[in-house]
Amino acid sequence: MRRILLSTAKILISAALLYFSLRKIDLHALFLRINNVESIGWIALAIAVTFVQIFLGVLRWREISAECGAPLETRQAMRFNVIGTFFNQTLPSSIGGDAVRLWLVARAGAGWRAATYSIFVDRAIGLIALAVVIVASLPWSYQLISDPHGRSALLLVDLAALSAGAGFLILGALPWPFLKRWWATHHVRACAEIANRVLFSRDRGPKIAVLSLLVHVLTVVIAWCVVQSIAAPVVFGQIFQLIPPVMLITMLPISIAGWGVREATMGLAFGYAGLMTNEGVNVSLLFGAVSFIVGAIGGLVWIFSAEKAAQGATPIEVPK
Repeated sequence: MRRILLSTAKILISAALLYFSLRKIDLHALFLRINNVESIGWIALAIAVTFVQIFLGVLRWREISAECGAPLETRQAMRFNVIGTFFNQTLPSSIGGDAVRLWLVARAGAGWRAATYSIFVDRAIGLIALAVVIVASLPWSYQLISDPHGRSALLLVDLAALSAGAGFLILGALPWPFLKRWWATHHVRACAEIANRVLFSRDRGPKIAVLSLLVHVLTVVIAWCVVQSIAAPVVFGQIFQLIPPVMLITMLPISIAGWGVREATMGLAFGYAGLMTNEGVNVSLLFGAVSFIVGAIGGLVWIFSAEKAAQGATPIEVPK
């Protein structure tokens, strides 16, 4: 019953935010702006860049999974990540794909604990990298955003993400034995220790740091391709400063695949930057469409995968 209520709440939040974001948007005019070969080419490029981004995420995940005791082959991890994009679009959460990836890794023989740790640490490191990107661009963001409310919101969101990331890493470095024994901190502490090992490792640390930053840079490139597809009056530097904070807020699991939250936040961010709010919503809609297309491809991979065929034949174990 609780899951049904949470799912219903997320659906309502997505619907309400989409309604308020789209009520001033001319969808027919937007369609006409992308109804040409050049625009479709930019959208196709955005889809291709998304798959490159997924592959870079796979390389990072493999490094983390190996440290968690859940080694993955590159091809296998790529398949799992692509399948995850489908469930990110269909399950009532922006992190639904992570739950499916966890299940796939556990069913592949890694075990539930190792699979859970690999997904959790991968997400945590991605969040920390995103917060670092936002901090690094703050001087330029403050030049772009003159509105004091916009500046305060940006700073608050980034400080929250940085504090969460720093607190997570500090938890893994604290020497207090009870943190390993207490049920409330046992697993989080174990994940934090793994995150510290991979981030501060001479072999894996630099590789994971570079891959994490590139994943977020490619998010900006995807958005830039979308901007080019509708010839929106926005330059690359502005997109680089606006997209990471929007993606950070979209990660909150309060809507369906980020729909509604992303559109409302993007429109607000464009407005604070002195750009046209409706263009922000247009960019967000097309960005979401690119994610939806990639997710549809992930759905095809899932349908024809060996894991899908075995789903009905083998009982699903529930982690204890």
